[in-house]
Amino acid sequence: QVHMVESGGGLVQPGSSLTLSCVASVRTFSTSAMGWFRQGPGKERKFVAAISWNARNTYYADSVKGRFTISRDNAKNTVYLQMNNLKPEDTAVYYCALRGYPLASQQLAEFDSWGQGTQVTVSS
Repeated sequence: QVHMVESGGGLVQPGSSLTLSCVASVRTFSTSAMGWFRQGPGKERKFVAAISWNARNTYYADSVKGRFTISRDNAKNTVYLQMNNLKPEDTAVYYCALRGYPLASQQLAEFDSWGQGTQVTVSS
């Protein structure tokens, strides 16, 4: 069973930065694509970013492109989401997700395991 724990969320002002981390306790982390999704109040869970098993391929939602960066450290079973120039519309619960396949995807249904989420609130 995969156990994934996100951390790094919080309350910040617009224009600030945050880095989210997600540690996955699974032997196949280094061969699995990873992703970040978010769910705002009263909204559906949506794709934010994804990274292939070897970090050679990354994908971003248009709304975060140029501001967010996804990365991974396979030695630490950890995936990161660096978020810069945060906006109030970035407020959401952020979830990391693991795909039991090496290639990245933007489709929520193609991810197999999920963390419990971490709250990010951007407000002045």
